[in-house]
Amino acid sequence: MTSAALERHNVDSLLEHGSIYPSEGGQYSFRVIGPCCRLFDREELPWPCSRLAWRSKEPSWRRIGCRFVADIASRRCPSYAVEILQPGTKPTKTVLTLFSRRLTAEVQEWWYSKLPRSKEASNYLP
Repeated sequence: MTSAALERHNVDSLLEHGSIYPSEGGQYSFRVIGPCCRLFDREELPWPCSRLAWRSKEPSWRRIGCRFVADIASRRCPSYAVEILQPGTKPTKTVLTLFSRRLTAEVQEWWYSKLPRSKEASNYLP
């Protein structure tokens, strides 16, 4: 592989709703429904582990903090609600994270922001 093939592409804009793209390997195509963020559900942690910071083993009823947090594995990459289009099968709706792409700092702040301005209705595009 060349260094250009290993280089990650920076993302500074969103994929348009309804647009169709091939997958990285070319096995299928997908239609973009819209951008979304992947959340990690702390309730899915195995018992008796209850914290993201594994300090001690506590019963599940003593969990602290937010239940849903941004998934750190996909926080720097764009995720989209998509419809997988495979020849000869029924289209399937799922969430697809494009790990070969990296969000620029400005777009990442918009995508996973904790700032109060991010909740304004006018902030629907980066």
